[in-house]
Amino acid sequence: MKQSKQLVDIITKGIQEKKGQDIVIADLSNIEGAIANYFVICQGNSPTQVEAISESIGDTVREDLKEKPVNVIGLGANQWVAIDFTDVLVHVFLPETRAFYDLENLWEDAKLTRIPDQD
Repeated sequence: MKQSKQLVDIITKGIQEKKGQDIVIADLSNIEGAIANYFVICQGNSPTQVEAISESIGDTVREDLKEKPVNVIGLGANQWVAIDFTDVLVHVFLPETRAFYDLENLWEDAKLTRIPDQD
């Protein structure tokens, strides 16, 4: 579990490098049947920024932890990019897509940690 937490921290760093906003970390580790230990949810203001954030996450994790995602879905459309690191699932949204799917409330039993936006 400590490894998952370290991965979450590195992912957060990758998001912040590209000014990703409204970062929420959902701790699903105590939820039976959850598909991952953590969700990291954030948003970018344009498809271009969503793509840049997604690439930054991959680069940062590769550089810091020598790990690669198992799967990346949604690149190209860049409305919602899901990056699967097995124990940690990252969701990079456009604001309106994020509001529509509302993942934070879907996993309301999870412990949510909100990371303040950086200036």
